[in-house]
Amino acid sequence: MSATFATLVENVRDCSTEEKIELKSVLERALIEERRRGIKENGRRSLEELKRGKLKCSRSIGELKKSLIG
Repeated sequence: MSATFATLVENVRDCSTEEKIELKSVLERALIEERRRGIKENGRRSLEELKRGKLKCSRSIGELKKSLIG
């Protein structure tokens, strides 16, 4: 990106109210999509670990506590 953050902020301040509302919507959708990609990546890594035997699944609260404590 060629514009600095400060320049970007100034440009946004110069926008109309309608443009600011649209920009807010675009940013919110972009953030949601980033979170979705992160969740998908975490799920993919977890499945890989499960297949390699590095991820242990359990329904026991006691086992979960032990795995978190170490």
